[in-house]
Amino acid sequence: MIQPTNINPHIVEMLYSEALLLADDVRAAFQIDGKLVGGETGDDLARIALSCEGLRTTTRMMHALAWLLNRRAHFSGNLSEFQLRRHGSLPSDNPSDADQLAMLDTELQKLVSQTEKFHARIARLDRAWREKFTMHPSAIHRLHDRLGREIAQL
Repeated sequence: MIQPTNINPHIVEMLYSEALLLADDVRAAFQIDGKLVGGETGDDLARIALSCEGLRTTTRMMHALAWLLNRRAHFSGNLSEFQLRRHGSLPSDNPSDADQLAMLDTELQKLVSQTEKFHARIARLDRAWREKFTMHPSAIHRLHDRLGREIAQL
């Protein structure tokens, strides 16, 4: 059986570097000029869409960075595991609004999608860590084990 693994400093550092680059891209990308599709850049709905998606995307990345910074603090000895488990959870993501996202240019839409995928990766790690990386056997493994027990009884 495969031994469960855990988050280690190397994984956190790699994710932290990736998050910093992505957050910098987000910061640079969410500027009003040239980011709206169709119509005038002065269109109020499009400006609101850009602002809302910019806020959602920035918040998403800040939550991921905070989660990673907490892990870095834990590995450096500045946070105990108790403190990390109590205060270091990743807030749930606030998904983008499809109508608002459609008002943004394609490159910006791709960037928003990248941040959503990154946050989902961190959320999977957070869940696994909170469950202490317990391996949950798949249905096929449970069926295989049950068949093995039944055959052994014959």
